[in-house]
Amino acid sequence: MLPPLLSIGALASRTGLSVSAIRYYESVGLIAPARNEGGHRRFLRADIRRLSFVIVSQNLGIPLARIKALLARLPTDRAPDPQDWADMAAEMRAELDARIQTLLRLRDTLDGCIGCGCLSMRACALFNPQDAASRHGAGPRYLLGDPDPQGTPLDPV
Repeated sequence: MLPPLLSIGALASRTGLSVSAIRYYESVGLIAPARNEGGHRRFLRADIRRLSFVIVSQNLGIPLARIKALLARLPTDRAPDPQDWADMAAEMRAELDARIQTLLRLRDTLDGCIGCGCLSMRACALFNPQDAASRHGAGPRYLLGDPDPQGTPLDPV
């Protein structure tokens, strides 16, 4: 029979995280362990899945504040069930779809930029004469999908 609660070392072993990383995630409110009589942290087995979600989300570039907000939707008094995770996934779907589209645009555009020598400035997603893209906001606006100055999205080079 598996123990109902895990020590921080056991949780570290199961997730591949360092003990200090687990303590950090606790300090920012991503997990909330119980304490035993000796004051040692004790984690629910469900915390393995929560921390796995944190690891994957961070690898995708999702900020900790957003991860925390998503995890806050999960119950704290019991292990999240498949419906709890499905509800959270549904909330993330549009964000992930937008992130995927941005990554695809970057992939399809950037490979043309590397070593191109800017022979076709009209089709260059990084070219921004007179900072025209600033009307859309900060950052690499054309790579983020904003239209070029003529009003059409740029095709990959």
